[in-house]
Formats: sequence, structure tokens, C-alpha cells
Amino acid sequence: MNRAFSRKKDKTWMHTPEALSKHYIPYNAKFLGSTEVEQPKGTEVVRDAVRKLKFARHIKKSEGQKIPKVELQISIYGVKILEPKTKEVQHNCQLHRISFCADDKTDKRIFTFICKDSESNKHLCFVFDSEKCAEEITLTIGQAFDLAYRKFLESGGKDVETRKQIAGMQKRIQDLETENMELKNKVQDLESRLRTTQVSTSPAHGVTVMSPTTDIFDMIPFSPISHQSPTSARNGTQLPPIPSRSAETKRDLFGAEPFDPFNCGSGDFPPDIQSKLDEMQEGFKMGLTLEGTVFCLDPLDSRC
Repeated sequence: MNRAFSRKKDKTWMHTPEALSKHYIPYNAKFLGSTEVEQPKGTEVVRDAVRKLKFARHIKKSEGQKIPKVELQISIYGVKILEPKTKEVQHNCQLHRISFCADDKTDKRIFTFICKDSESNKHLCFVFDSEKCAEEITLTIGQAFDLAYRKFLESGGKDVETRKQIAGMQKRIQDLETENMELKNKVQDLESRLRTTQVSTSPAHGVTVMSPTTDIFDMIPFSPISHQSPTSARNGTQLPPIPSRSAETKRDLFGAEPFDPFNCGSGDFPPDIQSKLDEMQEGFKMGLTLEGTVFCLDPLDSRC
């Protein structure tokens, strides 16, 4: 299998695996913004994006607007961009969607990464201005990606598959509860109609009305006579007709499909679960590329 991660050979990881697996690493930075790019990787791609966002910030700064501050929370579950005071999540970038990350060799404050948007599927380039720790943040994202990829390989997708099965069973339970409620309503309706019929005929013929016997589930026991054609009740009054069985699908007395524990196929599972697994596999296979480059080719463009 191709390596899913490439990084600078002369650099080492900044944190322990436990810090990124069980917790997150926080960083403070200024958020220059994000812009759509055409490619998921490439130095020239991020360089153009940085210059574009810096120019936009120069204009806003001249208008008196300040660059908003954000808090980055980096872990094996992704890179979250939050508002520092309220902790409101502005962006949640999952690691398998991040394909490129770079910091500026000449300016230790600027770093950027490319992430595929979960809704539009467009590639967005996020640009930040940190307190001279751009390289550390870049390496932290790389380490988180590496750990997440290893965890994904070790689990073999079992975690996702387990959630898939649980979701399927939950959906099946919900369907059975709905089916049970419908059957109960049908039984109550049949009981009501039967009692109404018996009451309406008893005064004229002096027939004593007897409450139908019920089983331990408070339901009228099933009678084999229901498989026959509609039979006249006492005094010539017909009982309500019983729904017929479909020739194509086996159904029970009330027209519902019986539960079959050996027939819980993939059709019962939410379709987005498998697509999520496929997306994660594709993202990790594409890999994350870390680079140190020079974003600002023009000295006038070196400051935000």
C-alpha cells in the first residue's frame, strides 16, 4: 500500500500519541480566511491562495477591520476552528479530508492547509497567522493524520462496521415498534366493530352479549376459521372481512410482513454509513503532504 503520509525527513513529532488520541492540542491563531482551490495538493495552489487572502485582509485592515482570532483544536478526530471566547465551532475539518499542509520558511507565522468540504465537496484552502509556531502546528496536524491513519488500519474499518450494524438494528427495532403499534390499532378496531355488531343485534333476539376472551397479551386469540371465507356471525350478521394474503409476499393476519431475524440485509442499513467508510478509505489513501515553502515572493506582501 502506498504511504498515506509524507513529511519532512529532518523533523520529529511534537507531541505524545496519547495527547492527540485521548485529548487535543490547542493553538491560538488569526484566521485570514478560506478560499476555494482547484487542486487538493500543490505548493503553487496554496501560494496563490495565501496571496489572495492576504490581499483581501490588507483591504479590510485599511477599512479598520481586525483579523479575527480563533482557537485550533488538533486531535486524531480532526482540526476544529473555534471562536476563542464562546468556543463555538466555526469549521470542523476531518483529517481524512485534509490533503495538503504547508508553512512558510521565511515567515514563521503563516501556515495553511487544504481540506475537502463535506457539503459541497469543493477543495478549500484555509490560511492562518500564528505566533511564530506555524511549523509546529503543521507538524501537529501531520502527526494527528498519521495516528488517525494507523488507527484506521488497525481497526480495519471494524469501528465503522460496528456502528453500521448498530444503526441497522436500531432502524429495525424502530420499524418493529411502528408495526406493532399498527397491529394493535387494527386489533382494537376489529374488537370495537365486533362488539358494536353484537350489541346492535342482542336486543331484538334476546342474545346475551359476552365479552370476547383474550390471551395473556390482552388480544383475541387467533382462530383457524379466519383462513376460510367470511363466515356469518350469530343472527346472520357477517364479521368484518379478513385481509387476504398476497401471492407475492407472505404476510400475517393483518397484512404486515412478519419479522425474519435472518433477513436483515444491507438494505436495512442507512446508505450513508457505507459511503462514509468508502470516503475515509479514499481520503487516507490520497494521503497528507507536508511542505515548507515560501509564500510571499514580494517583500511588500510579507506582512498581513
